[in-house]
Amino acid sequence: MIKVIRIGTRGSPLALWQARWVEQRLRQHHPDRSFELVIIRTTGDKILDTPLSKIGDKGLFTKELDRALLNNRIDLAVHSLKDVPTRIPDGLCIAAVTERAEVRDALISRDGRLLDDLPRGATLATGSLRRKAQLLAYRPDFQIVDLRGNLNTRMRKFQQSSWQGMILAAAGLHRMGWSAEITQLLPLEIMLPAVGQGSFAVICRQSDAETRELLAPLDHRPSRLGTAAERALLFTLEGGCQIPIGAYGRLDGNRLVLDACISSLDGQTLIRDQLVGDPDAPEALGQKLAQRLLNQGGKQILEQIVREGRT
Repeated sequence: MIKVIRIGTRGSPLALWQARWVEQRLRQHHPDRSFELVIIRTTGDKILDTPLSKIGDKGLFTKELDRALLNNRIDLAVHSLKDVPTRIPDGLCIAAVTERAEVRDALISRDGRLLDDLPRGATLATGSLRRKAQLLAYRPDFQIVDLRGNLNTRMRKFQQSSWQGMILAAAGLHRMGWSAEITQLLPLEIMLPAVGQGSFAVICRQSDAETRELLAPLDHRPSRLGTAAERALLFTLEGGCQIPIGAYGRLDGNRLVLDACISSLDGQTLIRDQLVGDPDAPEALGQKLAQRLLNQGGKQILEQIVREGRT
């Protein structure tokens, strides 16, 4: 008897959409196999009244699923790649990185105004230090308020607020069928995305050769290479701190291009650079660009964040 493949997921509408997308692709590639979803509540789903930057987001949305994998309660787990820590537990591996969707962040404004047209001192909502810092670097007059919760919750909070706008990942809005709510896709020159934004990571046990083989058709090489460079950059910069980092890696012909920035929490100091390298060595490219950012002032930014207690 062929075993049922158990797909672990968080229970939010977007997480379920992602898990069902993976399930559908697996059914297409393996019509003779059976799959089922297993919903697991994570720490990040339980703590909704505290900014991520204050509680630390390493593994907030993945730890319980990791544990379920290691305890053989599930066979694979589906995550937004941007939620996956750069160091995953021993015994697990990222078996597939799905083809990247829209990487940019989206502005939803109350009256349809573009970012440049928002009034001086406009209030924008986001739960991301990365977005906050890049917004303030571009428009220091903005007032930023913290926003947590799944997409449905954030949309409801926005509708009930007096905020002029909020910033969300465009990919999630597209997946939830809310593309019409987007006022503007923010140019990459203004806001680089989170590491891994737009892709799913499908994680399984390293020793589970059967599941790894089942997942192989879902792995998208250009997306894996670009995000591998981003994750190597993040790993090199992190040092245990919550820091505003944006990055975007992508294949351009036979070259791998990586843009990245690191910013102070208030956006007053933002360092941005780009490197081009060998697609066969994405980690080396990420590490090299991280070191360049550190040498250009990123080290001082990290030290300042540590002094301010964001560790």
